[in-house]
Parts: sequence; structure tokens; C-alpha cells
Amino acid sequence: MPTILCFGDSNTWGTVPNESRRYSENERWPALLSSALADNATVIEEGQQGRTIVHNNPFQGEKSGQRYLKDCLDAFVPDLVIILLGTNDLKKRFALSADAVAQSASELALKVLQYKSRKVRKEIQVLLIAPPKVIEVGSYAKLYQGAAQKSQVLAGFYERYAKEIGCAFFDAGTVVTPCLNEGVHWPLEQHQLLASALLPVIHEIVDLP
Repeated sequence: MPTILCFGDSNTWGTVPNESRRYSENERWPALLSSALADNATVIEEGQQGRTIVHNNPFQGEKSGQRYLKDCLDAFVPDLVIILLGTNDLKKRFALSADAVAQSASELALKVLQYKSRKVRKEIQVLLIAPPKVIEVGSYAKLYQGAAQKSQVLAGFYERYAKEIGCAFFDAGTVVTPCLNEGVHWPLEQHQLLASALLPVIHEIVDLP
């Protein structure tokens, strides 16, 4: 049975907007994929609050996706890795352009494509997902100053780099809108929208029944 690794940040972990809790296994998008694909694939949830692509958030320890990705690949040797990162990289403190964020995401995806396991010989597929827009409102407004404009053009860069390295691409912004009064995390129904949109994409990539 194929293994699918969902590698992302707090919206993959399932952070509830304006609350310090997590959506349940019946609510967050990777868990919904797991339920829908239960007979055909094993879905691994690997979301981390504050996770970036490259940089570490001050005072939060190591949150770089590059730091943890190889360990996850070694542990699970998945058939497909779904990467949904980039929102945290848009924070004002990092001063990164949309192009730089997307390029970093593609470099992470390329590491997966080039990964070689000592235990299992197989090619790992990648689905690179561009995160949805950021809205500069509420308690996150200062932290994400300037991110709204960058997030509007992020998907175009993600798609371009995905084509360059030869991996699948999906724009989460076509189906997901963050909480309108918090601006970063997703309301409950948005998790279902993303899971539903990803199912046919996953079936095509992994060739599931």
C-alpha cells in the first residue's frame, strides 16, 4: 500500500484560527485524506506549527523544513510527499520575496526527488502546493506586514519552479481562504475543501484505484 507524507506547517498540523487548539482527526485536511484513502494508501501527518522552508523563527527553536525532511523520508520512505509550506516564510522578519520563497520550496521538493533510501529502492513523487493568500488583519497583521501582496503572486512562482524540477503542482489558493479576521489559519470547512480538491490529484500521481 502506498504511503503519502503530508509535510507542512500549522495549517497541516490543524491550528484553529484564534484558538490555541488543533482540529481533530476528523477535521484537518491530512486526516480527511487518510479517511478517504484508507483502503488504498497510508497517510502520514507531518505538520509543525511555525515550520518554515529554510529559516528558523527566533525563540521557537529549529522549525526549518530542511532540518526535518530527511528524517521523515528516512522514517517513512513514502511514495508521495505533499509539501505545503511558505506561509511562515512570508513573515516580515525574513524579508523574502515571493520568488525567493517559491525557489526555496522547489529546492526542498528537489531534495525529495533526489532522495535515495538505503532500505528501499523507489522513486518518490512530489506534490508541491502553493499556500493560499495571507490577509493582514488581527493579531498577525504586524508579523505578516507586506505578506498579503506577496502571497497573491506566490502560486505563479511555485508553478514555474515545479515545472522546472518536474514535480506536480497545486494552488491551494484556488480552494482555500484563511479566516477573514485572523488572516493566516483556516476555518474548518476550508480543510474539507482542500482535501476534496487533492483527492483526484493524488489518485493521478500515485495511480490509485
